[in-house]
Amino acid sequence: MRARSLAMGVRFAAGGGREGWVRTILTAIGVGLGVMLLLGAASVPHILDAREQRGEARTAVSGKQPIKRSDSTLLYGKAETSFRGQRITGALLRPDGPHAPAPPGVRELPRNGEMVVSPALAELLSSPEGKLLRERLHFTTVGTIAEPGLVGPGELAYYAVSDALTTEHGAYRIDGFGSRTERPTMNPVLLVLIIVACVVLLMPVAIFIATAVRFGGERRDRRLAALRLIGADTRTVRWTAAGEALFGAVCGLLVGTAMFLAVRQAAGSVTFWNVNAFPDDLTPAPALAVLVALAVPLCAVGVTFFALRAVAIEPLGVVRNSAGRRRRLWWRLPVPLVGIALLLANGPVGDSDGGQINPYLIAGGAVLMLFGITLLLPWVVEAAVGRFTGGPVPWQLATRRLQLGSGAAARAVSGITVAVAGAIALQLFFSAIQQDFMRVTGQDPHRAQLSVTLPSHDVATTRKMIDQLRRTEGVRGVIATIEAYVWRPGPLRKGEDFAPTTSLIVGDCPSLSELAHTGSCKDGDVFVVKDGNGLVDSDWIFETARPGARVQLNDADVHTGEHDRSPRLWTIPKSARIIDSRKDPSGDTAFGVFATPGALDTTALGDPTARAMVKTDPRVGDAAEYVRNTAARIDPLMSVRTLQNLERDKQYSSVRTGLLAAATATLALIAASMLVTTLEQLRERRRLLSVLVAFGTRRATLGWSVLWQTAVPVALGLALALAGGAGLGVVLVWMAGKSTFDWSVVWPLPAAGAALVLLVTLFSLPPLWRMMRPDGLRTE
Repeated sequence: MRARSLAMGVRFAAGGGREGWVRTILTAIGVGLGVMLLLGAASVPHILDAREQRGEARTAVSGKQPIKRSDSTLLYGKAETSFRGQRITGALLRPDGPHAPAPPGVRELPRNGEMVVSPALAELLSSPEGKLLRERLHFTTVGTIAEPGLVGPGELAYYAVSDALTTEHGAYRIDGFGSRTERPTMNPVLLVLIIVACVVLLMPVAIFIATAVRFGGERRDRRLAALRLIGADTRTVRWTAAGEALFGAVCGLLVGTAMFLAVRQAAGSVTFWNVNAFPDDLTPAPALAVLVALAVPLCAVGVTFFALRAVAIEPLGVVRNSAGRRRRLWWRLPVPLVGIALLLANGPVGDSDGGQINPYLIAGGAVLMLFGITLLLPWVVEAAVGRFTGGPVPWQLATRRLQLGSGAAARAVSGITVAVAGAIALQLFFSAIQQDFMRVTGQDPHRAQLSVTLPSHDVATTRKMIDQLRRTEGVRGVIATIEAYVWRPGPLRKGEDFAPTTSLIVGDCPSLSELAHTGSCKDGDVFVVKDGNGLVDSDWIFETARPGARVQLNDADVHTGEHDRSPRLWTIPKSARIIDSRKDPSGDTAFGVFATPGALDTTALGDPTARAMVKTDPRVGDAAEYVRNTAARIDPLMSVRTLQNLERDKQYSSVRTGLLAAATATLALIAASMLVTTLEQLRERRRLLSVLVAFGTRRATLGWSVLWQTAVPVALGLALALAGGAGLGVVLVWMAGKSTFDWSVVWPLPAAGAALVLLVTLFSLPPLWRMMRPDGLRTE
């Protein structure tokens, strides 16, 4: 009997003429949007796993012991860089023989001076915007990196072959690619954030699907009354209504699957917050896909029965609320309170031990809290509009419509209400915990903006680096030094395990003044610098270096004091002043012997390295890119780092990036779903609008009334979202063990929600004008 009634409902939905198909199409589009996002969410585990596997597959394998050279090995040197804020992954290679391994995604290694690049990098290099980058990556492009060698389709990556690569210049030998790395333990606070975020992002989707299957309710009720007239009982009528909703939901599943497959093919060309994926990565987990396929039809049937619980369908076509009672608060209010109780039952989350996290309590508490907001919204709207009286004609038309039936209006804005409430809670949580995931580096980007390190031990190259950096476009100044170590000459003394040593730094007076309190300085001066912070024992420095002492400049065995070559000795002038160090722009503190170029021949140093901190001109937008180009010309393996005083935790940054991308997709769905819902409501009232226009009502009056009908529930919903989101956020902050947060992050969210509703309303105005035409009076 039930199956027959369901089948009859399906036939009504499929064969109900133009009106029936319009209703079915709207339902299918609404449900399809939700299904598309649910399938995308079900693909997230596979996306993360695929990206991680490809990242591990291209990792260079280096064992604890040095790998011996053979015809199946190669030299590998990281040559990563960035271009206008975009990270570029790169490596220099030098094969040792014909059987040297190729990285994943590379069919064969290019020859000397050639490179293979990712498709995204190839597109950037061939564009006018890539002119500066072409000067840096001066290799000839001979091929592209295939999918197995890339984390994502938008990744900028390259592999170049250079015969100039040596182990003395920062490279190391490998015999293959592919390394399994152990995943770091997820911080428990971030785990709570992820669980709550999943609930916040998916709840609006579920609510909209539940709303979409109720499209066409008024026309459906009249058809069901006709069934009662020919003798069908109430149970048959309700199962028939469920069959109509089931047909729309199944069509929505098919439409959503088709949308998902279409979006899947275009996934590689879309990037949200620097996150993109290959089409094959967007594969839903089988269990989650089956869950979506079963949950959507069941939701359609369940929502239909719930909607008809208070409706009496009489044989004469009268459809009315069976009891006519006002909505009650007593059973709605406990739902969010129970949600808060579940979250509190989990207790505070430890900083390092995730054992206190019960994902079921946290997810269940967040679901009940947000679901409770959707239950409270109809009561709040009904209670508020029931007190409205008087006012202009558009206002009276709007409030009277809401007083007659506010359920549809509340359902239309429930999705945006839940989304804003969840966003407020997450933003409060973010503002409270972000300091725990940000490290103060001690760097001072006001004194210098870039730090450059040269791996070469050639003094001539270091001087070339300093000279070329100073002549680079957009550079205002260079804090450049040549650094090495000096030893106390002679054999070890009694009780010593190794020879006393300290650092030697050679630079001009302006550069040295950035590293120590030099005072007056001229070329030829020498200083003995103590650690001004007291972290290093000054007596240890004086064991090696003090005014008038002799030090050894070339290499020595620190354990024996012996050296392979004849010692190169240098006497620190007696005029050398003893001064205190200061932090340099990179946050480091240097100590030891400081010398100006006129006091020391740097060619006598053993294994010197060059370091520079560059001050750029803010008026030159690409100053940093010019510096990176100069560094690449000197040595492609040269490191160029941007100085910043704060550094975010990588896990925190990845979670935040993922949430921003997911939130963007959710907001796009909410906007589309609200537009579909608004159009469906206008379609049902088309005849009423045409009648009012025919009786002389101004179109502008009706337009303003429709606007007020949307604005009132939205305003009440956003106020409820503000209260509920703040409550959920305070509980989450307490769970994280925090007591302070930034209230200023709350206010932009209701404003964004209101702007989204206003945008949807503007898009719905053209269909509204068309529905006011006289042909809307036609009937059968």
